[in-house]
Amino acid sequence: MTSRRKPDNLNFDWVYSDFLTGEGLETAIHDVDVIIHAATSPRKDSKIIDVSGFGEFLNMCQHIKHFIYPSIVGIEDIPMKYYMHKYQAEELLKNSSVPHTIIRATQFHSFVENLLLSKPFFKNYFVPGNLRFQSVDVVEFSIHLIKIIDDGPQGIADDFGGPEILTLKEMADLKIKVNNESNNVVNLSFPGKLFKSFLEGKNTNEHQKVGKITFEEYLRNKGK
Repeated sequence: MTSRRKPDNLNFDWVYSDFLTGEGLETAIHDVDVIIHAATSPRKDSKIIDVSGFGEFLNMCQHIKHFIYPSIVGIEDIPMKYYMHKYQAEELLKNSSVPHTIIRATQFHSFVENLLLSKPFFKNYFVPGNLRFQSVDVVEFSIHLIKIIDDGPQGIADDFGGPEILTLKEMADLKIKVNNESNNVVNLSFPGKLFKSFLEGKNTNEHQKVGKITFEEYLRNKGK
């Protein structure tokens, strides 16, 4: 099921649903055994979608044999509202009677690039360069989610982390090298608990370097 309308060129079942209104949810999960729950709203309405709506959705899922919930590494230690809401959703699922697997991943390569390294200004990337990321390839993680189906409900699964932990400056330097750019990196520093949590690597798990595709390989493979 999806919140987007079905493209014309697809030939599989496609059920439109809306977590804000509840439209289509019961139809979408009728006769379904396994759910990979990727519905989320990081930019707006995250409490309504990721907590309130999620809780109501779980009440509809008592017949589900395996509910797979992708989440994010370190959300209980990073002071962001969206992360707090994701953590609350995890707790709702843990305390439910629905057989489940919660699988946390580190940030995607594309997320880090698009949010923090999208465009240079005046030939400079202005970044909080000491922040640490263990970014992972979205396709690799998607394949891992499919494999979890066959493993059955695990409760809390091991984290799925990227193959290396890099500072944001190192990632910016890689982008400059791979794209043969003439840009520079200007390191910024910010106060506050949020930036401190990324500085300390709360969003990483050095013991779970599961992914194989590095950030540099992701950059080189873009557009191929």
